[in-house]
Order: sequence, then C-alpha cells, then structure tokens
Amino acid sequence: MILEELKDIAREYGVVGAGGAGFPSYAKLTDKADTVILNCVECEPLLKLHRQLLSLCTPQIVKMLDTVRDTLGAKEAVIGIKGEYTETIDALIPVTEKYKKVRIQKVDAAYPMGDEVILIYEATGRVIRPGGLPIDENVVVFNVETMYNLYMAVTQHLGVSDKLVSVVGAVDNPRTIRVPLGMSVGDAVSAAGNITEDEYAFLIGGPMMGYVGKADTVVTKTCNAIIVLPKDHKLIQSAGKDLGIEKRRASSACCQCRTCTDLCSRHALGHPIEPHRIMRAVANNDTSDLSAFKGAMYCSGCRICEKYACPQGLSPASILQEFKKAQRAAGIPVEKVSPKDPIAQREERKVPVHRLTQRLGLARYDKNAPLDNICIGAKTVRIPLSQHIGIPAKPVVKAGDAVKKGMLIGKAEQGLSVNIHSSTDGKVVSVDEYEITIISSKES
Repeated sequence: MILEELKDIAREYGVVGAGGAGFPSYAKLTDKADTVILNCVECEPLLKLHRQLLSLCTPQIVKMLDTVRDTLGAKEAVIGIKGEYTETIDALIPVTEKYKKVRIQKVDAAYPMGDEVILIYEATGRVIRPGGLPIDENVVVFNVETMYNLYMAVTQHLGVSDKLVSVVGAVDNPRTIRVPLGMSVGDAVSAAGNITEDEYAFLIGGPMMGYVGKADTVVTKTCNAIIVLPKDHKLIQSAGKDLGIEKRRASSACCQCRTCTDLCSRHALGHPIEPHRIMRAVANNDTSDLSAFKGAMYCSGCRICEKYACPQGLSPASILQEFKKAQRAAGIPVEKVSPKDPIAQREERKVPVHRLTQRLGLARYDKNAPLDNICIGAKTVRIPLSQHIGIPAKPVVKAGDAVKKGMLIGKAEQGLSVNIHSSTDGKVVSVDEYEITIISSKES
C-alpha cells in the first residue's frame, strides 16, 4: 500500500483518534516517521476497552500496525502497554513474534502514562520538545481502537459508525459495549443494567480528564467511558466549581509547597511548566513574571496537580487551563523550546494508578467490565458533524432521506476534516449545521 492511498482511506472512512481530541488519523500519516507507537496504556482509572479490544482482535490490530509502519517506511512499531495487562500481553506475544519490526514495550501502571508525550519517552527515550509534536521526533502514535478502525476501513471498507464504551461505576452490570454513534448516554447506560444510586450523574471520559454529561449527551468517536457516580461524589462536585472562588482560595490557602510542580508529569520531562509559580502569581495578584504564565501553555491537562497532588484541595489545573485558553484567544503562539533534562526524581514521582483510584474514591467501582463487541441498537441517533479536531463535515442528506448504516451523511470539507457516516438504518428526521438526527428502522 502506498502512503497517499492509506491517507485517502483514513479520511474517506472517518478514522480519527478514538479518544482525546479526535485528531484526524490521515493527518498523522507521514513518511517522516521512523517509529509508530500503538498506545494500549489507557492510564485513567476504570477505563478498560483498549486492552480488551487488543486481546480480542490481536491478529487484525497487529497486522494493521505493521502495515502502517511499512507504508510510512518506519523502522519499527512499538506496542506500549502496562506490564500488568498480562492477559493482553499473553495474546500479543505469539502474534508479534511473526513481525520482525514490531516489539512490545511494557510500561508502569502510572498516570498519565497514556499521554503520548510520556509514552514516547518511555518507549523510545525521546523527549518531545515543549510546544512541539511527536512527529518533530519522527514518531506517530495511535491508540488501539483507532488502529482497529483503520483495519476495518482498509480491509472491509467500513466507515466509523459505532464506538466501544466502558459503562462502569454505579451500575449493577458494568460492561464494555459497542454502541452506534449518536446514541444517548442514557440509552447506553441502560444496556449495562440498573443504576444503583437514586441521585446520580454521568462522567463522560476518564475520571481525571472527563466532563459531566447528561442523559441526552450523545456518544461520539472520542467517548471511551461513561462513569455513573453519585451526585455527591467529589468528582461530580468538583466539576461545577466557580473559578473565581478557586482563585480566591488560592490567595488564602496556597502554601507554596511545590507539590503540584513536583508531581507534574510534563515538568518531570524537563518542560517549562511550574504550576506553583502560577499559583503564587494568582495568590499575590502579581503579573510581573510573564514566564510563569507562559508555562501554562505547556500544560497537558492531566490534572494530577489538582486531583491528586495539592494537599489543600486547590485547583491549579483549572487556573492553568484558563490562562492557556486566554493566551490562545489572544493569538499568542506556543513557543517551541528546548526541554531541560528529565528530573532525577522522575521515577519515584510517578503516580501509581491504583493509588490514584483510591484517592479519587473509585476503588469500589474498579470491577470487571466484560467486552461485548456486537453493536447494540438505538431508536434514535443524533450524529454530530464535528467529532474531530478541525472543520466539521458538511451534511449531504436532508430530512426525509432513507439511509443505511455506513452510508455517507457528512462529507469532509477542505482542510482538516473527515467524512461522517450513518450509524443505523433509518430515516433522517432533521439536519442542521451541527448534527443529523435519524430514526432507526432496525433496532435490535
């Protein structure tokens, strides 16, 4: 396969990062890469689908990984995986032995090991310079489900129309299920049985970087988990914090202990981010040291500083993200700078996932959530035209049109964009610039 052909397939069939921000995969495919990394770390507590999918579809995913490596002309492909995922590793070993340029790299069960910048360092020893991208160090990273979707696009000519989601937390039958894109969170949770709390909320994504959604929030290409939690759980309560109050709390309570900086994963790699300096500037209403605020631009948003490190329960990550957003809005570019050497204490400052799970009050929800890879049905789907970084797709159907699952309903625009496909057989009932609503004719 030639590179342009692979890029065209990824764009045509709507393959984007199946998690995170949903970066279009075709834009990552380049012959500048000498290393392709498959990310099977999913470092946030309670997330399970990547290890499960890789165990179930090992030959297909590894074959596609090596195909991508060969198409890009890369020297090697590396599967980054937690050493504690023994079942998945056992499935990988006999398959990877058939591929001379594919190797397994076991990593610690630490957070945020799934951050591609951290994983690249663990797998290759290369540090992505602050403000830079993995390709600056000749590396590209894809997660497991993205690689699976690319395999289905290349071999079966199937567009991305459904999503694996771990439905966990306060449900009596935790499961990882395949659901049609555009299905409501409430309907997806119903597939995992009954909710075990009278007052509850939905945390979409991981407990560290996710957001609070509603029953009518829809599943998109980047949704890896729906975590049902009591409404009074601290993760739900903290999601609605008032940033003005948090800044005043920083003024009154920040003791400059430096723990937020000491445990910052990007700081540990030598990136110029020191959360304690920003907290000090906020506490003293001091804007004289602009370098402290520039450091916010290098924040990964992992929220270790806020949800794990700070002994006062302050919100450095939220404050950092506000300054980062403001600088972007003002058109201030992220400077690409040379990192310092990783700090000497980096290893002992890694945050163990099991300890993080306890700290977040999630240990009682850390249960098996077996994978069901058969897509369930939905009565109605609302399919967003923007499920990726870049330009939304343009609708190519109208109300009243009959559609089939996998049919093109949103065409990629010029620029960074991908196609959108129907996730069910049915009839289009409404179309606007944001989403397409379809009533299914084939609920199962």
